[in-house]
Amino acid sequence: MDLYVISGVTGMTGNELSRKLIGFGDRVIGFDNFFASSIRTVEDLLEQERFSFYEYDLNNTEQMERLQEIVRSEMEEGRFNRVVYVNCAAVVHTEHFYHVNRTFETNVLGMKAFLEQAVRVGADTFINCSTSEVYSMNSWGEHGVAESDYITMANAEHSQRTSYATGKLLTEFFMKEAVMEHKIKGCSIRFANVYSKNELYPKHIIPHIINQLRETGGVELLENSKVNYRTFLHNEDSCGAVIALLQAEDALDGSVYNVATDEEISIIDLVKLCAEKLGLKDPQITFNGYRESDPKRRLLNTDKIKARTDWRPHITLDQGIEMCVKEMGA
Repeated sequence: MDLYVISGVTGMTGNELSRKLIGFGDRVIGFDNFFASSIRTVEDLLEQERFSFYEYDLNNTEQMERLQEIVRSEMEEGRFNRVVYVNCAAVVHTEHFYHVNRTFETNVLGMKAFLEQAVRVGADTFINCSTSEVYSMNSWGEHGVAESDYITMANAEHSQRTSYATGKLLTEFFMKEAVMEHKIKGCSIRFANVYSKNELYPKHIIPHIINQLRETGGVELLENSKVNYRTFLHNEDSCGAVIALLQAEDALDGSVYNVATDEEISIIDLVKLCAEKLGLKDPQITFNGYRESDPKRRLLNTDKIKARTDWRPHITLDQGIEMCVKEMGA
């Protein structure tokens, strides 16, 4: 049995990862401050003996000290083969991307402190959930951008939004250095646009579309949506990647891994797919507003994780949208 300590546990990857780990017979200690989610996503786990939840904030030093003592107390019992920290906490809503201070504390300082705690308690592994946002306007190609490609990010003269991506990129350096200094094993994961049937608030594009279609029969999108294409990763596949990497010890060398599907779709066609699942024909689409430094495409090359693990995405976008429509209408 392994012990997992998961920040942002009620978020899209954290809650499903906990569910799968408990199913494997592992022990999970999870915490969240409900910035972007709700206790509802882990309600089915709260009575499980192998799951403990704490309403803690990654940026609250006193609470993190209490968490450290809880982890150490359990480690002293000697029940676990290994201890794994997984950082799923992040300020991910696009409304905050243009505000440096809103993203920096959690995404950079919080991650760094959480990693340092993992090292202090003697954890075996740290998984750092990063983002595909680090790939900006010009950093994609015909076969998708790879982890080893140079990143072309907008700068402060061009877009405040870059501060979010820059902060997440910095965490990858912390992760790499900790591994190189033999303090811990681990890696960083650049997820594509993760979505979930459990996402409660219409802050991201898929729940936004489904919510507006259901309420009004139409959707208001940014002007960027006329030309933008994206890939979308179901949260069962995002947590599947975490598990696959944990099972491949050679992959935990501080590397960065893209995790995505190759099922690219235009935002316009995404609206039509959601409308079809809702039984709506010819949804009205209006456009209002424009987002700077929003790449037309963000196609990720996933050859690296596929070569080093047995991970493959299993849920198609069609299946995933159907799951979201069914759950969000419940």
